[in-house]
Amino acid sequence: MDDSSLNNQAEHEQISTALEVERLEVNLFRSKSLWMPTRARGVFGGQVISQALVSATNCVNPAYGLHSLHCYFLTSASPATPIVYYVERLRQGRSYASLCVKAVQNGSMIFILMCSFQKPEPWQPSHQWSMPDVPTPEECDLEEDHMLRDSNGDNITARIKHILKLYADERTRSPIAIKRAKEHEIAADGSTRYMYWMKAKNIPPYEPHFQKCILAYLSDLYFISVAGRILGLTRYAKGPDSLAMSSTIDHAIYFYDDTVDCGDWLLYTMECPRASSGRGVMRGQIFTRGGTLVAVTTQEGVVRANIRGPVEEVKVPTKL
Repeated sequence: MDDSSLNNQAEHEQISTALEVERLEVNLFRSKSLWMPTRARGVFGGQVISQALVSATNCVNPAYGLHSLHCYFLTSASPATPIVYYVERLRQGRSYASLCVKAVQNGSMIFILMCSFQKPEPWQPSHQWSMPDVPTPEECDLEEDHMLRDSNGDNITARIKHILKLYADERTRSPIAIKRAKEHEIAADGSTRYMYWMKAKNIPPYEPHFQKCILAYLSDLYFISVAGRILGLTRYAKGPDSLAMSSTIDHAIYFYDDTVDCGDWLLYTMECPRASSGRGVMRGQIFTRGGTLVAVTTQEGVVRANIRGPVEEVKVPTKL
C-alpha cells in the first residue's frame, strides 16, 4: 500500500473527512479520501454513495430535502485514484427536484446515482411499522469486542484468528460504531432478521442534509453480508460453504425523517427475502432509538459460493 493509500485509511477514521469532496466547478466534484475495507475488492460502496450524495446536495436548493436515491455500482473503484463526480440537474419542479450523479475514475464510469429531493409536507398524514423489541445500545457489546472474543475461542486456527483481529482493528478505527442488537430473529413466517445498533462517532450536530449523507454511508455496512449468512457461506470456510465473492450491484434508500441524528444510536434491521443464481436481495429498516422509522433500504448484490459451474462446450462452426 502506497503512502497516499495509508493517508486515506487514516482520514477515513473521521466521518467528516470520509465524506468530504472538493468542488472543482459548479457541477463537478472530486473525492479527497477513499477507503478500501480489509479483504475487499475495492473502495467501500457506502463512501461512494455518500460522496455522490454530498455532491448532489451541494447542487440543489436547500429548501428541498432528500427523500430517495437509487444507484448502481458498475465496477469496483480503486483507493489509489480520486473519483470525479459529475452532477446533472434533471428536473426542478415546485415540489420535487431530480438529479443524477455520474462517478468516473481513470476515464471510466464506475457508479451512477439518481436522487430526488422534496419540499417537506409535514401536514400530511403518516404511518409506520413499529420498531422491533431489542436490548438497548447500552446493553449490547461493540462488534470489535465480539470479534476479539471469537478470536480467542477454542479450535480457532491461526489464520482465522489473524483475520478476526484485522476486522476488529478495522471496526475500532471506523467512523461508525456498531453493536449487535440481536444475533438474529426468526419470524412466524420463517424469515430471519439481523439487527444492529449503529451511530457515527464523535460528530457535532450537523445539518439535516449532511445527516442523510452519513445515513447513506452507514446503510451499506453489513448489508450484503446478510445474504451470505442466510446461505450459510463464510469467508473462513473451505469448499462449497466458502464465500467466494460478494459485491453490491445496486442500492436504494427512502428517507422519511428530516431530523435524524446519526450521532445517536440507530437500529438497523436487515433481512434477505431471496438469494439465488449467485445473487441476493436485502431489505432494511432504520429506526431512531425512540422508535421513529427514518429510512427504508434495499440492495441487491453478487453473492457466490466457491462452486464451479458446468464448463461450457465450445462449439466449432461447421464449414459449408
